[in-house]
Amino acid sequence: MMPPYDMPASEGEPPAEGEKIISGAPLPPGTKVASEDSIVEAMRTVFDPEIPVNIYDLGLIYDLKVQDTGNVDVLMTLTAPACPVAGTLPKEVADKVAAVQGVGEVGVTITWDPPWTQANMSEVARVALDMF
Repeated sequence: MMPPYDMPASEGEPPAEGEKIISGAPLPPGTKVASEDSIVEAMRTVFDPEIPVNIYDLGLIYDLKVQDTGNVDVLMTLTAPACPVAGTLPKEVADKVAAVQGVGEVGVTITWDPPWTQANMSEVARVALDMF
């Protein structure tokens, strides 16, 4: 597993399996922790510029864990390692989630297993892309 970093790889450079992108800062003790729903809504504001559907409905988010401290762990993939925004999209996800009130430090870990397929898409995404 690679150490975390807070700067994105150059655009187009695919992240390595297990690479973790960090954003945000720990919350002060006693701060109300954000709901999972508010975090998902923040993720729905992130789009792959080549696909007119947000990354959450595309099925790129494999796991989301909100800790009692407000820290958030996200496990995500991309549509393909050679995705043109592979080096910037995970950092955008980390930054958008970290901006949610009640979220502390965010770690976005990249995985390529299992690989993303169209079967990961929500019904909303399939309708938007005319793939039903």
